[in-house]
Amino acid sequence: MRNRLVLIAALALGACGSGPPKLSVEKGYIRLAAVPRSPAVAYFTIHGGTADTALIAVSSEVSIKNELHQSMQSGGMASMKPLGDVPIPAGTTVAFAPGGKHLMLFDMNPGIKPGRVVTLTFTFANNQRILFDAPTIAAGAPAPAF
Repeated sequence: MRNRLVLIAALALGACGSGPPKLSVEKGYIRLAAVPRSPAVAYFTIHGGTADTALIAVSSEVSIKNELHQSMQSGGMASMKPLGDVPIPAGTTVAFAPGGKHLMLFDMNPGIKPGRVVTLTFTFANNQRILFDAPTIAAGAPAPAF
């Protein structure tokens, strides 16, 4: 009987979830530029951990400069502005997606072709760094299905 109770308790605890939320990055990819010397763009999703933080930078060894940007529509005109730090509140999800927040990769190595994986380094205000391997796709290719 005691073994049965221990097994039931273990199963119940396992069903409670995987613990507290963890700061993480997923569903990322890089859309290569259609025109040589134009910037590439990266999209991804960040899940907040147990405490508030902010994304302060994303770097790559295959681009000279990277900037966080926000796309906007105003009066029928599309525009884009650089962002500073991006708040990542605890337990939330922040999407970097077409038409919204994104990462611009300037002066990217021209040898990077569709299908190559590029490591992005995400740096947060809490001193945490996350390495994420992002696949690259061509300018007109559909976004990966995650």
